[in-house]
Amino acid sequence: MSVELLINVTPQETRVAYVENGMLQEMHIERARRRGLVGNVYKGKVSRVLPGMQAAFLDIGLERTAFLHVSDIVQSNGEKQENSDKPASTIMELLGEGQELIVQVVKDPMGSKGARLTTQISIPSRYLVYMPDAEHIGISQKIEDEAERQRLKECISKFANEFDPGGYIVRTVAEGVSEEAIYNDMQFLQKLWETIKERSRNEPSGSLIHEDLPLVMRTMRDLSGTEIEKVRIDSRETFNKVEKFASKFIPGLADRIEYYPGERPIFDLYGIEDEIRKALERKVQLKSGGYLIIDQTEAMTTIDVNTGAFVGHRNLEETIFKTNLEASQAIVRQLRLRNLGGIIIIDFIDMQDAEHRRQVLRALEKNLEKDHTKAHITEVSSLGLVEMTRKRTRESLGHILCEPCPTCNGRGTLMTAETVCYEIFREIMREARQFDAQEFLVLASQSVVDLLLDEESTSVAELEEFIGKPVRFQVESEYTQEQFDVVWM
Repeated sequence: MSVELLINVTPQETRVAYVENGMLQEMHIERARRRGLVGNVYKGKVSRVLPGMQAAFLDIGLERTAFLHVSDIVQSNGEKQENSDKPASTIMELLGEGQELIVQVVKDPMGSKGARLTTQISIPSRYLVYMPDAEHIGISQKIEDEAERQRLKECISKFANEFDPGGYIVRTVAEGVSEEAIYNDMQFLQKLWETIKERSRNEPSGSLIHEDLPLVMRTMRDLSGTEIEKVRIDSRETFNKVEKFASKFIPGLADRIEYYPGERPIFDLYGIEDEIRKALERKVQLKSGGYLIIDQTEAMTTIDVNTGAFVGHRNLEETIFKTNLEASQAIVRQLRLRNLGGIIIIDFIDMQDAEHRRQVLRALEKNLEKDHTKAHITEVSSLGLVEMTRKRTRESLGHILCEPCPTCNGRGTLMTAETVCYEIFREIMREARQFDAQEFLVLASQSVVDLLLDEESTSVAELEEFIGKPVRFQVESEYTQEQFDVVWM
Protein backbone atom coordinates (compact mmCIF):
# COMPACT_ATOMS: atom_id res chain seq x y z
CA MET A 1 0.00 0.00 0.00
CA SER A 2 1.44 3.36 -1.09
CA VAL A 3 0.69 6.22 1.35
CA GLU A 4 1.50 9.89 0.83
CA LEU A 5 0.91 12.91 3.07
CA LEU A 6 0.26 16.16 1.19
CA ILE A 7 0.50 19.31 3.29
CA ASN A 8 -0.89 22.64 2.04
CA VAL A 9 -0.04 25.64 4.25
CA THR A 10 -1.37 29.22 4.05
CA PRO A 11 -1.33 31.90 6.78
CA GLN A 12 -5.05 31.29 7.37
CA GLU A 13 -5.22 27.48 7.42
CA THR A 14 -3.26 24.25 7.21
CA ARG A 15 -4.64 21.24 5.33
CA VAL A 16 -3.26 17.71 5.45
CA ALA A 17 -4.40 15.13 2.88
CA TYR A 18 -3.81 11.44 3.57
CA VAL A 19 -3.61 9.68 0.19
CA GLU A 20 -3.61 5.88 -0.19
CA ASN A 21 -2.83 4.41 -3.62
CA GLY A 22 -3.64 7.74 -5.28
CA MET A 23 -7.04 8.07 -3.53
CA LEU A 24 -7.77 10.71 -0.88
CA GLN A 25 -8.78 8.88 2.31
CA GLU A 26 -8.55 11.47 5.08
CA MET A 27 -8.60 15.25 5.25
CA HIS A 28 -7.45 17.24 8.27
CA ILE A 29 -8.00 21.02 8.41
CA GLU A 30 -6.84 23.48 11.05
CA ARG A 31 -7.64 27.18 10.80
CA ALA A 32 -5.58 29.87 12.51
CA ARG A 33 -8.74 31.43 13.99
CA ARG A 34 -10.22 28.11 15.15
CA ARG A 35 -7.55 25.66 16.23
CA GLY A 36 -8.75 22.31 17.56
CA LEU A 37 -8.74 22.01 21.35
CA VAL A 38 -8.48 18.23 21.78
CA GLY A 39 -5.46 17.38 23.95
CA ASN A 40 -5.22 20.89 25.45
CA VAL A 41 -4.90 21.08 29.26
CA TYR A 42 -6.65 23.90 31.16
CA LYS A 43 -6.95 25.10 34.72
CA GLY A 44 -10.72 25.10 35.04
CA LYS A 45 -13.19 26.45 37.59
CA VAL A 46 -16.52 24.79 38.35
CA SER A 47 -19.31 27.21 37.44
CA ARG A 48 -22.33 24.87 37.84
CA VAL A 49 -22.92 21.41 39.28
CA LEU A 50 -25.92 19.49 37.89
CA PRO A 51 -26.88 16.58 40.19
CA GLY A 52 -29.64 15.42 37.82
CA MET A 53 -27.16 14.92 34.98
CA GLN A 54 -24.29 13.84 37.29
CA ALA A 55 -22.14 16.43 35.54
CA ALA A 56 -20.64 19.87 35.93
CA PHE A 57 -19.95 22.86 33.71
CA LEU A 58 -16.49 24.40 33.97
CA ASP A 59 -15.16 27.77 32.90
CA ILE A 60 -11.88 27.10 31.07
CA GLY A 61 -11.61 30.49 29.40
CA LEU A 62 -13.57 29.62 26.26
CA GLU A 63 -16.71 31.24 24.80
CA ARG A 64 -18.90 28.40 26.14
CA THR A 65 -18.51 26.53 29.41
CA ALA A 66 -17.16 22.99 29.04
CA PHE A 67 -18.87 19.77 30.16
CA LEU A 68 -17.42 17.27 32.67
CA HIS A 69 -19.35 14.07 33.44
CA VAL A 70 -18.86 12.19 36.70
CA SER A 71 -17.56 9.14 34.74
CA ASP A 72 -14.63 11.27 33.49
CA ILE A 73 -13.43 12.24 36.96
CA VAL A 74 -10.41 10.43 38.39
CA GLN A 75 -10.76 9.59 42.08
CA SER A 76 -7.97 9.74 44.64
CA ASN A 77 -7.06 6.09 43.92
CA GLY A 78 -6.23 7.05 40.33
CA GLU A 79 -9.23 5.23 38.82
CA LYS A 80 -12.03 6.67 36.72
CA GLN A 81 -15.51 6.32 38.20
CA GLU A 82 -16.59 3.89 35.48
CA ASN A 83 -13.60 1.58 36.13
CA SER A 84 -13.82 1.53 39.90
CA ASP A 85 -15.24 -1.43 41.88
CA LYS A 86 -16.26 0.85 44.74
CA PRO A 87 -19.73 2.40 44.95
CA ALA A 88 -19.85 5.35 42.57
CA SER A 89 -19.48 8.80 44.14
CA THR A 90 -22.00 11.43 43.13
CA ILE A 91 -20.97 14.63 41.35
CA MET A 92 -21.92 16.61 44.52
CA GLU A 93 -19.42 14.58 46.57
CA LEU A 94 -16.61 15.16 44.09
CA LEU A 95 -17.08 18.77 42.97
CA GLY A 96 -18.36 22.06 44.33
CA GLU A 97 -19.01 25.42 42.68
CA GLY A 98 -15.89 27.58 42.54
CA GLN A 99 -13.55 24.58 42.84
CA GLU A 100 -10.44 24.65 40.62
CA LEU A 101 -9.07 21.57 38.87
CA ILE A 102 -6.83 20.55 35.99
CA VAL A 103 -8.78 19.18 32.99
CA GLN A 104 -8.07 18.06 29.44
CA VAL A 105 -10.30 18.46 26.37
CA VAL A 106 -11.36 15.12 24.84
CA LYS A 107 -13.96 16.51 22.41
CA ASP A 108 -13.98 19.84 20.60
CA PRO A 109 -17.03 22.13 20.96
CA MET A 110 -19.59 21.00 18.34
CA GLY A 111 -22.60 22.98 17.25
CA SER A 112 -24.26 24.34 20.38
CA LYS A 113 -22.35 22.00 22.72
CA GLY A 114 -19.28 23.06 24.68
CA ALA A 115 -16.05 21.06 24.89
CA ARG A 116 -16.08 17.68 26.69
CA LEU A 117 -13.53 17.31 29.49
CA THR A 118 -11.76 14.67 31.55
CA THR A 119 -9.58 14.94 34.65
CA GLN A 120 -7.51 11.93 33.51
CA ILE A 121 -4.68 13.78 31.82
CA SER A 122 -2.85 11.93 29.03
CA ILE A 123 0.22 13.40 27.33
CA PRO A 124 1.31 11.81 24.05
CA SER A 125 4.84 11.69 22.67
CA ARG A 126 6.33 9.82 19.73
CA TYR A 127 6.27 6.31 21.23
CA LEU A 128 4.30 6.64 24.49
CA VAL A 129 1.29 8.23 26.14
CA TYR A 130 1.89 9.21 29.78
CA MET A 131 -1.03 9.23 32.25
CA PRO A 132 0.01 10.79 35.59
CA ASP A 133 -3.08 9.52 37.45
CA ALA A 134 -2.93 5.90 36.23
CA GLU A 135 -0.75 2.96 37.27
CA HIS A 136 -1.00 0.36 34.50
CA ILE A 137 1.15 -0.20 31.42
CA GLY A 138 -0.82 -0.79 28.22
CA ILE A 139 0.45 -1.93 24.83
CA SER A 140 -1.20 -0.98 21.52
CA GLN A 141 -3.38 -3.85 20.25
CA LYS A 142 -1.87 -3.40 16.80
CA ILE A 143 1.43 -4.78 18.14
CA GLU A 144 0.52 -8.44 17.78
CA ASP A 145 3.86 -10.18 18.45
CA GLU A 146 3.62 -11.47 22.03
CA ALA A 147 7.40 -11.44 22.59
CA GLU A 148 7.61 -7.80 21.46
CA ARG A 149 4.69 -6.83 23.70
CA GLN A 150 6.46 -8.43 26.66
CA ARG A 151 9.78 -6.71 25.79
CA LEU A 152 8.15 -3.29 25.67
CA LYS A 153 6.31 -3.88 28.95
CA GLU A 154 9.53 -4.92 30.69
CA CYS A 155 11.33 -1.91 29.21
CA ILE A 156 8.77 0.51 30.69
CA SER A 157 8.81 -1.26 34.08
CA LYS A 158 12.62 -1.12 34.17
CA PHE A 159 12.76 2.69 33.84
CA ALA A 160 9.50 3.62 35.62
CA ASN A 161 11.11 3.76 39.09
CA GLU A 162 13.36 6.64 37.99
CA PHE A 163 10.40 8.90 37.36
CA ASP A 164 7.21 10.14 39.02
CA PRO A 165 4.51 7.46 39.34
CA GLY A 166 2.05 7.15 36.50
CA GLY A 167 0.82 4.85 33.77
CA TYR A 168 2.00 4.47 30.18
CA ILE A 169 0.44 3.32 26.92
CA VAL A 170 2.94 2.10 24.32
CA ARG A 171 1.96 3.30 20.83
CA THR A 172 2.06 1.20 17.65
CA VAL A 173 5.12 3.03 16.28
CA ALA A 174 7.17 1.83 19.29
CA GLU A 175 7.32 -1.68 17.83
CA GLY A 176 11.00 -2.65 17.44
CA VAL A 177 12.47 0.59 18.82
CA SER A 178 15.45 0.55 21.18
CA GLU A 179 15.35 0.84 24.97
CA GLU A 180 17.24 4.12 24.68
CA ALA A 181 14.49 5.65 22.51
CA ILE A 182 11.84 4.53 25.02
CA TYR A 183 13.86 5.98 27.91
CA ASN A 184 14.31 9.32 26.10
CA ASP A 185 10.56 9.48 25.50
CA MET A 186 9.82 8.81 29.17
CA GLN A 187 12.29 11.53 30.17
CA PHE A 188 10.70 14.02 27.74
CA LEU A 189 7.19 13.25 29.09
CA GLN A 190 8.33 13.72 32.70
CA LYS A 191 9.83 17.14 31.93
CA LEU A 192 6.66 18.15 30.11
CA TRP A 193 4.48 17.01 33.04
CA GLU A 194 6.65 19.01 35.48
CA THR A 195 6.14 22.11 33.32
CA ILE A 196 2.35 21.54 33.27
CA LYS A 197 2.25 21.14 37.08
CA GLU A 198 4.32 24.29 37.57
CA ARG A 199 2.04 26.33 35.30
CA SER A 200 -1.10 24.94 36.99
CA ARG A 201 0.19 26.27 40.33
CA ASN A 202 0.98 29.75 39.04
CA GLU A 203 -1.68 30.46 36.41
CA PRO A 204 -5.19 31.75 37.24
CA SER A 205 -8.29 29.64 36.57
CA GLY A 206 -9.51 29.70 32.97
CA SER A 207 -5.93 29.50 31.67
CA LEU A 208 -4.52 27.24 28.98
CA ILE A 209 -1.57 25.49 30.62
CA HIS A 210 -0.59 23.05 27.86
CA GLU A 211 -1.38 23.14 24.15
CA ASP A 212 -1.10 20.14 21.86
CA LEU A 213 1.19 20.36 18.83
CA PRO A 214 -0.06 22.17 15.69
CA LEU A 215 -1.73 20.01 13.02
CA VAL A 216 1.35 19.28 10.88
CA MET A 217 3.52 18.14 13.81
CA ARG A 218 0.62 16.23 15.33
CA THR A 219 0.13 14.40 12.03
CA MET A 220 3.83 13.54 11.87
CA ARG A 221 3.68 12.21 15.41
CA ASP A 222 0.44 10.23 15.10
CA LEU A 223 0.16 9.01 11.50
CA SER A 224 3.69 8.66 10.21
CA GLY A 225 4.65 5.02 10.45
CA THR A 226 6.80 2.93 8.15
CA GLU A 227 3.98 2.84 5.56
CA ILE A 228 4.43 6.55 4.71
CA GLU A 229 6.19 6.67 1.36
CA LYS A 230 6.40 10.44 0.91
CA VAL A 231 5.53 13.69 2.69
CA ARG A 232 5.18 16.69 0.36
CA ILE A 233 4.90 20.22 1.79
CA ASP A 234 4.25 23.37 -0.22
CA SER A 235 5.59 25.82 2.39
CA ARG A 236 9.36 26.30 2.77
CA GLU A 237 9.02 27.49 6.38
CA THR A 238 6.84 24.51 7.40
CA PHE A 239 9.13 22.14 5.50
CA ASN A 240 12.14 23.35 7.53
CA LYS A 241 10.22 22.92 10.81
CA VAL A 242 9.02 19.43 9.88
CA GLU A 243 12.51 18.41 8.77
CA LYS A 244 13.96 19.45 12.15
CA PHE A 245 11.14 17.71 14.01
CA ALA A 246 11.59 14.53 11.96
CA SER A 247 15.39 14.42 12.34
CA LYS A 248 14.93 14.61 16.12
CA PHE A 249 11.89 12.38 16.66
CA ILE A 250 11.35 10.36 13.43
CA PRO A 251 14.79 9.91 11.81
CA GLY A 252 13.53 7.06 9.61
CA LEU A 253 11.12 9.44 7.87
CA ALA A 254 13.46 12.44 7.38
CA ASP A 255 14.66 11.42 3.89
CA ARG A 256 11.06 11.01 2.66
CA ILE A 257 10.04 14.62 3.38
CA GLU A 258 10.03 16.84 0.28
CA TYR A 259 9.49 20.53 -0.36
CA TYR A 260 7.06 21.13 -3.25
CA PRO A 261 7.99 24.37 -5.08
CA GLY A 262 5.67 23.94 -8.10
CA GLU A 263 3.56 26.80 -9.45
CA ARG A 264 0.49 24.58 -9.70
CA PRO A 265 -1.12 24.14 -6.24
CA ILE A 266 -0.19 20.77 -4.74
CA PHE A 267 -3.85 19.82 -4.09
CA ASP A 268 -4.77 20.55 -7.71
CA LEU A 269 -1.92 18.30 -8.86
CA TYR A 270 -3.47 15.34 -7.03
CA GLY A 271 -7.14 16.28 -7.65
CA ILE A 272 -7.70 16.83 -3.91
CA GLU A 273 -9.84 19.99 -4.31
CA ASP A 274 -12.37 18.07 -6.45
CA GLU A 275 -12.50 15.26 -3.87
CA ILE A 276 -13.17 17.77 -1.07
CA ARG A 277 -16.05 19.29 -3.06
CA LYS A 278 -17.50 15.81 -3.67
CA ALA A 279 -17.19 15.02 0.06
CA LEU A 280 -19.59 17.88 0.81
CA GLU A 281 -22.29 16.46 -1.46
CA ARG A 282 -25.14 14.28 -0.25
CA LYS A 283 -24.90 11.79 -3.12
CA VAL A 284 -21.81 9.60 -3.70
CA GLN A 285 -21.57 7.78 -7.02
CA LEU A 286 -20.20 4.21 -7.08
CA LYS A 287 -18.17 2.96 -10.04
CA SER A 288 -20.77 0.30 -10.84
CA GLY A 289 -23.53 2.88 -11.31
CA GLY A 290 -24.99 2.51 -7.81
CA TYR A 291 -24.84 5.35 -5.31
CA LEU A 292 -24.88 6.28 -1.61
CA ILE A 293 -27.04 8.95 0.03
CA ILE A 294 -25.39 10.34 3.18
CA ASP A 295 -27.43 12.45 5.61
CA GLN A 296 -25.74 13.93 8.66
CA THR A 297 -28.01 15.03 11.50
CA GLU A 298 -27.30 16.05 15.08
CA ALA A 299 -28.39 12.66 16.44
CA MET A 300 -26.78 10.34 13.87
CA THR A 301 -25.57 9.85 10.32
CA THR A 302 -27.61 7.68 7.95
CA ILE A 303 -26.23 6.07 4.80
CA ASP A 304 -28.58 4.59 2.19
CA VAL A 305 -27.23 2.26 -0.53
CA ASN A 306 -28.99 2.14 -3.93
CA THR A 307 -28.31 0.12 -7.11
CA GLY A 308 -29.07 3.12 -9.35
CA ALA A 309 -28.04 2.44 -12.97
CA PHE A 310 -26.24 -0.84 -12.12
CA VAL A 311 -28.28 -3.73 -13.58
CA GLY A 312 -25.65 -6.49 -13.36
CA HIS A 313 -25.08 -9.37 -15.76
CA ARG A 314 -26.59 -12.42 -14.06
CA ASN A 315 -29.49 -11.91 -11.66
CA LEU A 316 -30.91 -9.41 -9.20
CA GLU A 317 -29.45 -11.03 -6.06
CA GLU A 318 -25.95 -11.00 -7.59
CA THR A 319 -26.39 -7.33 -8.61
CA ILE A 320 -27.45 -6.38 -5.08
CA PHE A 321 -24.55 -8.34 -3.52
CA LYS A 322 -21.94 -6.66 -5.76
CA THR A 323 -23.38 -3.20 -5.13
CA ASN A 324 -23.33 -3.77 -1.35
CA LEU A 325 -19.73 -5.05 -1.48
CA GLU A 326 -18.61 -1.98 -3.41
CA ALA A 327 -20.62 0.24 -1.07
CA SER A 328 -18.92 -1.21 2.04
CA GLN A 329 -15.55 0.04 0.76
CA ALA A 330 -16.94 3.42 -0.34
CA ILE A 331 -18.73 3.92 3.00
CA VAL A 332 -15.55 3.51 5.07
CA ARG A 333 -13.70 5.93 2.77
CA GLN A 334 -16.48 8.49 3.17
CA LEU A 335 -16.51 8.09 6.97
CA ARG A 336 -12.77 8.81 7.05
CA LEU A 337 -12.85 11.58 4.45
CA ARG A 338 -15.84 13.40 5.96
CA ASN A 339 -14.69 12.56 9.54
CA LEU A 340 -18.17 11.39 10.48
CA GLY A 341 -18.58 10.18 14.06
CA GLY A 342 -21.14 9.15 16.64
CA ILE A 343 -23.98 6.78 15.70
CA ILE A 344 -24.01 5.67 12.05
CA ILE A 345 -26.86 3.67 10.51
CA ILE A 346 -26.24 1.94 7.15
CA ASP A 347 -29.15 0.73 5.05
CA PHE A 348 -27.65 -1.80 2.64
CA ILE A 349 -29.91 -3.11 -0.15
CA ASP A 350 -31.85 -6.12 1.20
CA MET A 351 -30.14 -9.46 0.51
CA GLN A 352 -31.96 -12.78 0.66
CA ASP A 353 -28.82 -14.94 0.87
CA ALA A 354 -27.47 -15.18 4.44
CA GLU A 355 -23.94 -15.86 3.13
CA HIS A 356 -24.06 -12.63 1.09
CA ARG A 357 -25.11 -10.70 4.21
CA ARG A 358 -22.22 -12.20 6.17
CA GLN A 359 -19.69 -11.36 3.43
CA VAL A 360 -20.85 -7.74 3.16
CA LEU A 361 -20.59 -7.28 6.95
CA ARG A 362 -17.12 -8.90 6.93
CA ALA A 363 -16.04 -6.58 4.07
CA LEU A 364 -17.21 -3.58 6.11
CA GLU A 365 -15.24 -4.78 9.16
CA LYS A 366 -12.13 -5.43 7.04
CA ASN A 367 -12.25 -1.96 5.48
CA LEU A 368 -12.68 -0.39 8.94
CA GLU A 369 -9.35 -1.94 10.01
CA LYS A 370 -7.58 0.73 7.92
CA ASP A 371 -9.37 3.51 9.80
CA HIS A 372 -7.17 5.33 12.35
CA THR A 373 -10.27 6.33 14.34
CA LYS A 374 -11.80 3.71 16.62
CA ALA A 375 -15.03 2.28 15.19
CA HIS A 376 -17.31 -0.52 16.33
CA ILE A 377 -20.10 -2.38 14.51
CA THR A 378 -22.72 -3.14 17.14
CA GLU A 379 -25.22 -5.36 15.32
CA VAL A 380 -27.58 -5.75 12.41
CA SER A 381 -31.02 -4.57 13.53
CA SER A 382 -34.29 -6.46 13.04
CA LEU A 383 -34.98 -4.14 10.07
CA GLY A 384 -31.74 -5.19 8.39
CA LEU A 385 -29.89 -1.95 9.21
CA VAL A 386 -26.22 -2.06 10.19
CA GLU A 387 -25.65 -0.08 13.37
CA MET A 388 -22.16 1.18 14.16
CA THR A 389 -20.35 3.85 16.14
CA ARG A 390 -17.22 5.81 15.27
CA LYS A 391 -15.34 7.87 17.83
CA ARG A 392 -16.04 11.57 17.40
CA THR A 393 -13.41 13.99 18.75
CA ARG A 394 -13.31 16.74 16.13
CA GLU A 395 -15.94 18.36 13.93
CA SER A 396 -16.74 16.74 10.61
CA LEU A 397 -15.46 18.13 7.31
CA GLY A 398 -18.95 19.45 6.51
CA HIS A 399 -19.19 21.34 9.79
CA ILE A 400 -15.73 22.90 9.32
CA LEU A 401 -16.28 24.02 5.73
CA CYS A 402 -20.03 24.73 5.63
CA GLU A 403 -22.84 26.41 7.54
CA PRO A 404 -26.63 25.90 7.47
CA CYS A 405 -28.36 27.47 4.46
CA PRO A 406 -29.82 30.84 5.53
CA THR A 407 -32.68 30.42 3.04
CA CYS A 408 -34.01 27.08 4.27
CA ASN A 409 -32.36 27.19 7.75
CA GLY A 410 -30.70 23.83 7.18
CA ARG A 411 -33.94 21.97 6.34
CA GLY A 412 -32.87 21.30 2.76
CA THR A 413 -36.34 22.23 1.44
CA LEU A 414 -38.35 25.42 0.82
CA MET A 415 -42.06 26.13 1.06
CA THR A 416 -43.54 26.25 -2.44
CA ALA A 417 -44.59 29.59 -3.92
CA GLU A 418 -48.21 28.35 -3.69
CA THR A 419 -47.87 27.69 0.08
CA VAL A 420 -46.42 31.19 0.59
CA CYS A 421 -49.33 32.73 -1.37
CA TYR A 422 -51.84 31.14 0.99
CA GLU A 423 -49.77 32.31 4.00
CA ILE A 424 -50.02 35.86 2.58
CA PHE A 425 -53.83 35.56 2.20
CA ARG A 426 -54.13 34.48 5.85
CA GLU A 427 -51.90 37.37 7.02
CA ILE A 428 -53.97 39.92 5.06
CA MET A 429 -57.18 38.55 6.65
CA ARG A 430 -55.55 38.78 10.11
CA GLU A 431 -54.49 42.39 9.60
CA ALA A 432 -57.80 43.44 7.97
CA ARG A 433 -59.61 42.38 11.17
CA GLN A 434 -57.11 44.16 13.45
CA PHE A 435 -56.45 47.46 11.67
CA ASP A 436 -58.53 50.04 9.89
CA ALA A 437 -56.40 50.06 6.73
CA GLN A 438 -57.16 51.83 3.44
CA GLU A 439 -55.16 49.34 1.37
CA PHE A 440 -52.53 46.58 1.70
CA LEU A 441 -49.09 46.31 0.08
CA VAL A 442 -47.48 42.86 -0.19
CA LEU A 443 -43.69 42.68 -0.50
CA ALA A 444 -42.51 39.26 -1.71
CA SER A 445 -40.10 37.43 -4.01
CA GLN A 446 -40.48 37.44 -7.82
CA SER A 447 -41.80 33.84 -7.97
CA VAL A 448 -44.51 34.51 -5.36
CA VAL A 449 -45.65 37.82 -6.91
CA ASP A 450 -45.79 36.19 -10.37
CA LEU A 451 -48.04 33.44 -9.01
CA LEU A 452 -50.31 35.94 -7.21
CA LEU A 453 -50.77 38.01 -10.38
CA ASP A 454 -51.26 35.01 -12.65
CA GLU A 455 -52.71 31.71 -11.41
CA GLU A 456 -53.94 33.15 -8.09
CA SER A 457 -55.36 36.40 -9.56
CA THR A 458 -58.94 35.14 -9.10
CA SER A 459 -58.24 34.38 -5.43
CA VAL A 460 -56.74 37.87 -4.98
CA ALA A 461 -59.86 39.47 -6.51
CA GLU A 462 -62.14 37.42 -4.19
CA LEU A 463 -60.01 38.45 -1.17
CA GLU A 464 -60.22 42.17 -2.13
CA GLU A 465 -63.98 41.89 -2.43
CA PHE A 466 -64.27 40.08 0.93
CA ILE A 467 -62.18 42.61 2.92
CA GLY A 468 -63.36 45.62 0.87
CA LYS A 469 -59.81 46.92 0.43
CA PRO A 470 -57.39 46.90 -2.54
CA VAL A 471 -54.21 44.77 -2.38
CA ARG A 472 -51.05 45.78 -4.28
CA PHE A 473 -47.91 43.72 -4.87
CA GLN A 474 -44.26 44.68 -5.05
CA VAL A 475 -41.28 42.45 -5.90
CA GLU A 476 -38.36 42.51 -3.43
CA SER A 477 -35.36 40.99 -5.22
CA GLU A 478 -33.49 40.37 -1.92
CA TYR A 479 -36.31 38.27 -0.44
CA THR A 480 -36.11 34.47 -0.48
CA GLN A 481 -39.14 32.50 -1.64
CA GLU A 482 -40.39 32.10 1.96
CA GLN A 483 -40.02 35.76 2.94
CA PHE A 484 -42.82 38.30 2.67
CA ASP A 485 -44.21 41.39 4.42
CA VAL A 486 -47.77 42.72 4.47
CA VAL A 487 -47.88 46.51 4.96
CA TRP A 488 -51.17 48.33 5.62
CA MET A 489 -51.72 51.98 4.75
